[in-house]
Amino acid sequence: MKVATARQMQEIDRLTIDEFGIQGRVLMENAGLQTVLAIERFFGALQGTKVCIVCGKGNNGGDGMVIARHLHNRGACVSIVLLGEKSALKGAAKLNLEAALMMELELTEATSTDELQAVAEKTISSRIIVDAIFGTGLNSAPRQFYQTVIDLINAAGKPVVSVDIPTGLDASTGNVLGSCIKAALTVTFGLPKIGLIYGTNRRYAGQLEIVDIGIPRTVIDTIPIKTNLLEKKYIASLFKKRKLNTHKGDYGHVLVIAGSTGKTGAAVLGATATLRVGAGLATLAVPRGIHHIIEMKTTEVMSVPLPETKEHTLSMEAEKHILRLAESMDVVAIGPGLSTHPETCELINDIVTHLQIPIVADADAINAMPLSSLKYTRAPLIITPHPGEMARLLGVSSSEIQDNRLEAAQKTAQACETYVVLKGDRTLIADPQENVYINPTGNPGMATAGVGDILTGMIAGFIAQGLSPQQACNAGVYIHGLAGDLARLDKGEMAMLAGDLLELIPTALKQVTEHV
Repeated sequence: MKVATARQMQEIDRLTIDEFGIQGRVLMENAGLQTVLAIERFFGALQGTKVCIVCGKGNNGGDGMVIARHLHNRGACVSIVLLGEKSALKGAAKLNLEAALMMELELTEATSTDELQAVAEKTISSRIIVDAIFGTGLNSAPRQFYQTVIDLINAAGKPVVSVDIPTGLDASTGNVLGSCIKAALTVTFGLPKIGLIYGTNRRYAGQLEIVDIGIPRTVIDTIPIKTNLLEKKYIASLFKKRKLNTHKGDYGHVLVIAGSTGKTGAAVLGATATLRVGAGLATLAVPRGIHHIIEMKTTEVMSVPLPETKEHTLSMEAEKHILRLAESMDVVAIGPGLSTHPETCELINDIVTHLQIPIVADADAINAMPLSSLKYTRAPLIITPHPGEMARLLGVSSSEIQDNRLEAAQKTAQACETYVVLKGDRTLIADPQENVYINPTGNPGMATAGVGDILTGMIAGFIAQGLSPQQACNAGVYIHGLAGDLARLDKGEMAMLAGDLLELIPTALKQVTEHV
C-alpha cells in the first residue's frame, strides 16, 4: 500500500476534483460517513451517546459537520464546537455547517482563549470527542489558542477520534507541531500518511483505520509515490505452492560466511534461518579453529572449515576457498559473528567485489566495508545495518540516523545502487530506485542478541528460492517481525530470545501463506 505525504495527498484530491469532476462536497460527505462507520466499529452502537465534535474552520472541520449529522441520525447526542466564527467557513465546509444548523444541532462558537471554558465543559461532559480541527495540511505549530484547545481535549480524559490525522501531528514527517491530540482512533482517508505509521509519534494516532472515500484508483496510480507500507496480502503473493515432483536442489543453496571465537551462535542462527524459510541447502563456512564447535551445534546445516588467523578469524587465505565454494551457490550471506579483525576485514572487502551471486551483508561485514565500496560489487548487494552501523557507514552520529531514517535509507540505496534494510522500530527497506517499504511487524522484545543474524539468513534463504532481492528483503523483514510478534505472545518482550523467534518462523510463514 502506498503511503502519502501531505503534498501528495493534496495533489490526489486536486486531480480527483479537477480531472474526474468528483466534487469536494462529495468527498467530504464520504469522509464523514466513513468516519461514523469506523466510530461504530470501534465503540459499538451510539444511541444516546454524548459526542462532542470540535471543528476547525477548514475542510477538516467540514468533515466534522458531516460526522455530526450522521451521528445525530443514529441517535447520538451531538454537540459541535466551532473554533471560529460561522462566517469564516467557505465552500463545502460552509454548506455542511448550514445543513447541521438546519437539523438544529447544538453549536458553540469559540474564537478566543477567554471563550474556552465552554469547550472544556463540552468535552468533559461527553463520552466521545471528535477531533476535526486541522487536517493533513498543518505543517507548523498552530497558534497558542489551538494548542490550548488540544491540551483541554487531552485533559478531558475521554476517548478521542481524530479525523484524517491527530491535530498537531505533521502528516509528512511524523513530527509533533507543538501540542498534539492523543487519539484512541484515527480515521484517515484514501491512503495512510507517513506520520501515522512511521516514527514513535505514530502512537498519537491510536488505532488507525484507512477508509475509502471514492478517490479513483487511477488518480492514486498516477502520483509517483515512493513510500509503501508492507501488507500481509502482498507478502503472500510472493509465494507459490511447491510442485509435487521436487527436490532440495530446486530451492537453492546458501553459503553463509560467519563466525569467530565466542561468536559461533551468530553463525548457527543465521545459517539455520536460511533453512527455516525454505532454502534447500545451507553451507556454513567458518574459521578452522571453531569448526568442531559448529559441527556439534548444527544438524541440518553443512559446514566447511577455512584458513584462519591466530585469533581464529577468517584469514586472507580463505578467499580462494570461498570463491570456489560460491561457484555452486545461489546466494551468499556474510557477516554474523565474523569479528572486525583487520585481516578478516580485508578479506570481506576483497571477496564482495569478486562474488557474482547476490550478497546479504550484516554486522561485521558492514563494519568492514567503506561506503565507497558498496557500488562496486558485481552482483546485487543487500546491507542490513542497525542505526549504529548505518551511522558508521555514513560517517554521522546514530542520533542523526534516527532523526532521518527514511532519508538515510533512501539516499544510500540510490547513491550506492544497493538494497538497504535499516533495522529498528518500523524497519525500512530501500531499493536503488528510491522506493522505500515500511514494515509494520515486530516489537521491542526483538532487541536481543542474534535476532539480526536470523534476519540475514531469512533474506538469503528467500533469494535462494528465486525471489528478487527486493522481494526477499520485504518477505524476510515482514515474516521476521511477525515471528517476533508471535514470540512476544508466548514469552513476553523482556524474556524473548533469538532462538524463540527462530522456532516460530514456521508458524509465521504458515500464517502468511495459508491461502497460497
